[in-house]
Amino acid sequence: MPVNLLAPEAHTLLPVKGVQLGFAKAHVRKADRKDVLVIKLSPGSHVAGVFTQNRFCAAPVVLCKEHLDLPEPHEIRALLVNTGNANAGTGEEGLQRARQTCTALAELLTCAPQQILPFSTGVILEPLPVDKVIAGLPDCIANLSADNWLNAAEAIMTTDIVAKGVSRQLSLNGKTVTITGIAKGSGMIHPNMATMLGYVATDAAINQAALEGMIHYAVNRSFNCITVDGDTSTNDSLIFIASGQSGAAEINDESADYVALRDALTEVATLLAQAIVRDGEGATKFMTINVQGGKDEAECRKVAYAIAHSPLIKTAFFASDPNLGRILAAIGYAGVHDLDVNTLKLYLGDVLVAEHGGRAVSYEEAQGAAVMKEPEITVRVDLARGAAAVTIWTCDFSYDYVKINADYRS
Repeated sequence: MPVNLLAPEAHTLLPVKGVQLGFAKAHVRKADRKDVLVIKLSPGSHVAGVFTQNRFCAAPVVLCKEHLDLPEPHEIRALLVNTGNANAGTGEEGLQRARQTCTALAELLTCAPQQILPFSTGVILEPLPVDKVIAGLPDCIANLSADNWLNAAEAIMTTDIVAKGVSRQLSLNGKTVTITGIAKGSGMIHPNMATMLGYVATDAAINQAALEGMIHYAVNRSFNCITVDGDTSTNDSLIFIASGQSGAAEINDESADYVALRDALTEVATLLAQAIVRDGEGATKFMTINVQGGKDEAECRKVAYAIAHSPLIKTAFFASDPNLGRILAAIGYAGVHDLDVNTLKLYLGDVLVAEHGGRAVSYEEAQGAAVMKEPEITVRVDLARGAAAVTIWTCDFSYDYVKINADYRS
């Protein structure tokens, strides 16, 4: 089961003015499950996105980038998502199939195909069953509703155990502004975006430049700070939507309310990102890796990811085995070539484990074992060479991780 994570209740995911969601059971890969989603946007909405850096990026990612780079008047009017098939590693045919889905939805919404953003998630290297996706679109249109966020979260799941969604509200210029987001992801999760889809919408009015700045700020503090298994997917996409329907004045990067709104969007993104790790395939432990005292963030990240990606460390945490020499080894091979191991300190929770190049005199294994039995664990490394710090989130490796991925296509 996910680590301290329950599926949200429908009433906790608040409607966002100017955004409607509709779903269908199109049998893309499995029968009787929600697997196609349409998110319809009101005219005048602004949209910003960030995508996987995998060079084998999926056809819908290529098409999304094309459509977002088009000049006005091609404002985005809808998002189309299917699960069960990634439409990745499918070449020119995959692009044509993604375009077919955009054209079909555009006809139903009376807009241009370039005003549709397509997204896919699921099995790679298999052709998209475009007929099934298109056949599901009328049902999506028929049940479009502002309060369909939980259904939407369920419609984008693959190996996720629970749906993931978060809402927040704040006051801007005396107007209540709503932010609601959903995400999917469980395995093949690694920074620079991962096998995840995320959609965060607000009814605040935000100009395009400010929205672009907010999404990059948020992603670098949320989705780019998580890792489950070190694999970067072909389909990662995160979309921020600002419908402008709240009645509050438009925000630009010089507005007094810019930081408050940016931070609220970042909070939603962070909670969604952490939910992905908590629901990591087979996860039993949620681990916070904090590396501080670095010369710069880059070297802190090297150390943090060396710890978070080590199968030896992740399996030890699954077993609650305080075999903490594995962490020292990971720090040592992280690539900080002038690191003085005699000055750094390693903590497990609040317990000092290592200092002066070796085991701390005060440390007893029973202390480490007690910490590792907890479902949420913090590993803290003080490099003692500067003021930079980085925090990332990861999970353990369990027997179920192997089972889930061994059986993924069956």
